[in-house]
Amino acid sequence: MKTAYEYLKANSVFHLATVDEGKGRVRPFGFVMKRNNLLYFCTNTTKDVYRQLVASAEIEISDKGPGDTWLRIRGKVAFDGSREAKAQAFDESPHLLQIYPKGADDETFITFYFVDAKATLFSFSQAPKSLPLL
Repeated sequence: MKTAYEYLKANSVFHLATVDEGKGRVRPFGFVMKRNNLLYFCTNTTKDVYRQLVASAEIEISDKGPGDTWLRIRGKVAFDGSREAKAQAFDESPHLLQIYPKGADDETFITFYFVDAKATLFSFSQAPKSLPLL
C-alpha cells in the first residue's frame, strides 16, 4: 500500500481520536473516501465526536494493518456539509442509508476532511515511513 487512503480502505475499521474536556476519546470509524484530492470521513452532527471536532479540529487516526504494521494520521480537519459531498458518500457506501435513510438530504449527516495532515506507517521490523494521504 502506497498511500494512507489505500491502507485505510484495506483495513476497514480504524480508530479516530479526539479530545473532550482535556481527555482523549477514541472510537471506531469505517468510512473513508477521496474527494477533491482530499481524504474525507463522515459523522453525525448529534454525536459527541462532532461536538469534539468543532471544539478542536486536531485529530489522530490509528489503523492496524496486516502483520506488524500500523498507520497513524495526525492533522487538522474541516467540515463539508455540501449535498455533493454527502451524495458521493452515499454513492460509495450505500450501507450508510441504513443509518441515514434520507441520504444526502439528511441534515444530521456531515462529511469532514483533512486540511493538514501527516501520515506515518509504523512497523516493529522497519523504521517509520511517511506516506502520502492519497
